[in-house]
Amino acid sequence: MSVSTPDTAPTPVLTPARSQPQSLNELFWSFTLLAMQGFGGVVAIVQRELVDKKQWMTPSEFVEEWAVAQVMPGPNVVNLAMIIGNRFFGLRGALCALAGMLTFPLILLLLLAMLYSQMATHPGVAGALRGMSAVAAGMIMASGLRLIPALKKHPLGWLLCALIAALCFICIAVFHFPLVFILLFLGGSSSALVYRQLKQVKSVAESIGDVDA
Repeated sequence: MSVSTPDTAPTPVLTPARSQPQSLNELFWSFTLLAMQGFGGVVAIVQRELVDKKQWMTPSEFVEEWAVAQVMPGPNVVNLAMIIGNRFFGLRGALCALAGMLTFPLILLLLLAMLYSQMATHPGVAGALRGMSAVAAGMIMASGLRLIPALKKHPLGWLLCALIAALCFICIAVFHFPLVFILLFLGGSSSALVYRQLKQVKSVAESIGDVDA
């Protein structure tokens, strides 16, 4: 008589599926709502919605994609939207995210331009625009500050990242160097340093694996 033995195979641990847009329609309306919220600068809004709320990206991924969007020609936020759309749905997703970022804001901008042409000389309008410029500057600063915590896991470490950021600020704000030269020099140098650091980490990990084997 045979005796049955209980199955002792370990139960596989299932990792939760990563959150992502379920359709092109969701992608379009998500970026439409983001664009309509982003008065004076949409980067902080995009980070809060896509990283904190929807969790389509991690903070590190957001910083990496934002860096790519920065060095590409064209509006930074539009570039970022197309990168994220392409990540989930390919070319269709990139075009859908682009449409979400531009369609309704373009209609609103045209309406406001028509209204502004009739009221541009009004002293109250001029004063309001001066006040909005200060708010826009504050939003840009807030966006930069929100990106700083993601550098905790950067391969170069806090000190070197801070040094590169300070050099970039000095080149732009003090010496007024052309942006293309800053990107080529500082961007190229930092990319080479990161590549070297990651290569060293990989070689160390491989050597440890050989020793364990």
